[in-house]
Amino acid sequence: MDESLTNKPKMVKLVIMIGLPIIVGLLSAFLTGDAMIEYGDLVKPPLAPPAWLFPTAWTVLYILMGLGSYFLLVADTDTEQQFNDRRTALIIYFIQLGFNFGWSLFFFLGKFYIFSFIWLMIMWVMIIALVVKSSRVCTKATLMFVPYLLWTTFAAYLNVMIAILN
Repeated sequence: MDESLTNKPKMVKLVIMIGLPIIVGLLSAFLTGDAMIEYGDLVKPPLAPPAWLFPTAWTVLYILMGLGSYFLLVADTDTEQQFNDRRTALIIYFIQLGFNFGWSLFFFLGKFYIFSFIWLMIMWVMIIALVVKSSRVCTKATLMFVPYLLWTTFAAYLNVMIAILN
């Protein structure tokens, strides 16, 4: 059995790091309310998935993000550079999590589609930086963040096309 699962302090960190993005997602969903119903009324581009897919995809992504942040948090750092990269990656992670939360509010509540796209592009750059920094510290963490980067890239396509079409 993995010793990290029998180590209570590590288990607490794991629960916190997975719980945090899930709480952010739940709060965002609560605040945006019936936004997915309104999303259904928008003119959408080709490749736009059905509205029911979003909560499922985001739940998986939030769990992966939490796992990635946990792997970063507990990663052994053999050098000062790895320590600095881990610290920087975690700082980027928490900032981009705030951007993630803000995007939903701007897009769904405010209907600020162009501003939301710009916001998303800033977040996208942060996620790329997160992937790069985490790759210098912990491969497992990096692998957890890659689906998030890919989904955010797809979300950028949807966002910009919705801005154009609506």
